Amino acid sequence: MAKILIAEDDAHMLRILSMWLARNGHEVLETRDGQAAQDVLSKVDVDLIVSDVNMPRMSGIELVQWLRSKKSKTLPVIMLSSRCDQDAIAGQIRGCNVNLHPKPFSPSRLMVEVEQLLSVDVPA
Repeated sequence: MAKILIAEDDAHMLRILSMWLARNGHEVLETRDGQAAQDVLSKVDVDLIVSDVNMPRMSGIELVQWLRSKKSKTLPVIMLSSRCDQDAIAGQIRGCNVNLHPKPFSPSRLMVEVEQLLSVDVPA
């Protein structure tokens, strides 16, 4: 069982992600924006982050840039976005070691990726 932080401002999407992760045996911490996720990460160690790109107060891009510069270079991050400019987003997170997925996404395929990322033994 892994501890997974979700940063997602859409209540329906947050509920779906939480349900699928919990159903697969993971402990889920929910936040509604990047700033709240940053606050959690300052106090709690997690095994993986699933984040939306566009959120109030702090975007997912800003969150991962903070994470990589201040907290962890290797913590697995999956970012989800409904924006049509996926190439621009990829350019903004290049070098941040982030897996980017467009919305809508297949929850079962996302869970396979979560398990793959969690099975990789990477030093902190």
